[in-house]
Amino acid sequence: MASVKEIRVKIKSVQSIRRITHTMEMVATSRMRRAQNRMRAARPYCEKIRNVVSHLSHAHSEYKHPFLIERETVKRVGIIIVTSDKGLCGGMNASALRMAMNQSRKWDSDKIGVDICAIGGKGFNFVRRTDMHILSRIVGLGEAPRMDRMTGAIKVMLDAYTEGKIGALYICYTRFLNTMKQEPVIEQLLPLSGDRFGSPPGEWDYIYEPDAGMVLDLLLARYVETLIYQAVAESMASEQSARMVAMKAATDNADHMINDLKLLYNKTRQAAITKEIAEIVAGAAAI
Repeated sequence: MASVKEIRVKIKSVQSIRRITHTMEMVATSRMRRAQNRMRAARPYCEKIRNVVSHLSHAHSEYKHPFLIERETVKRVGIIIVTSDKGLCGGMNASALRMAMNQSRKWDSDKIGVDICAIGGKGFNFVRRTDMHILSRIVGLGEAPRMDRMTGAIKVMLDAYTEGKIGALYICYTRFLNTMKQEPVIEQLLPLSGDRFGSPPGEWDYIYEPDAGMVLDLLLARYVETLIYQAVAESMASEQSARMVAMKAATDNADHMINDLKLLYNKTRQAAITKEIAEIVAGAAAI
């Protein structure tokens, strides 16, 4: 049995850890609110531009953008994996990476190569330990995503699609449902199709100024960037929610452990006192 001093040291150690986890829980709670507000603020714009692109996919235009053309054969695909830069957020990153790896194995079994764009340090470090090809990466985004920092890595993937190096582009991220629940998802970014958005086909037509090519080049590139920004915002909100829940669970476990250690401390101390009294009484009786 551990001595009274050892139990006392362990109690102080667990109390120190509890203070850290409780502080991290409070910080994650504050950041979670800001991340959720940022995510919800971006949703209306994302939904509006999604509707416009859905209509464009059914429009009868003489110019057909490469993002709207289905490839007959796909030999390589690209996937953008969105994770956090830091850990201590439960199984959020592991779930997203597991889904991405399972999908990658399916592509490998179909003889389809995979190029990776890693957004987030956890995903980059994981993919770097595998034999998968990393085409671009972004780490250290901080608390708030900034489009200007992500543009370079995203453009690498878009250029690879435009040049025919990859035949499809996907994104894997963690979708925010509520504070207690987040789910990993994989969505197809390119090629674009209105059928995937639930938009019924119709007779859509637009007047482009100055010309269709220039407008669609800017609009569809902005659309893909918007989807990726929204996915990163969702992942950041999921990260802070998962970290808050994980740190709360760690704090509760520390409380239970402290109570158990205090009970053990009192029992051990009482046993030591009883032993000393018995020794004194035995010594007095012997005299």
